[in-house]
Amino acid sequence: GASPRASIALHRAARAVAYLDGRDYVLPEDIKDVALDVLNHRILMTYEAEADGIQTRDLIEGILRKVPIS
Repeated sequence: GASPRASIALHRAARAVAYLDGRDYVLPEDIKDVALDVLNHRILMTYEAEADGIQTRDLIEGILRKVPIS
């Protein structure tokens, strides 16, 4: 899984996206926009997952597709 520092980096990156969009608040879409780039190198797959050909990128994208935004 991702470390606590990963969640800090995710929050900071999302705040930067919000700022660039002229907002002083973060939307769920901001988190989704930066999640892949922030988390891709921070999540280590198990040997079993690697043997099954599961990529970190695919895992993150799958999670992002399943998480509803309301």
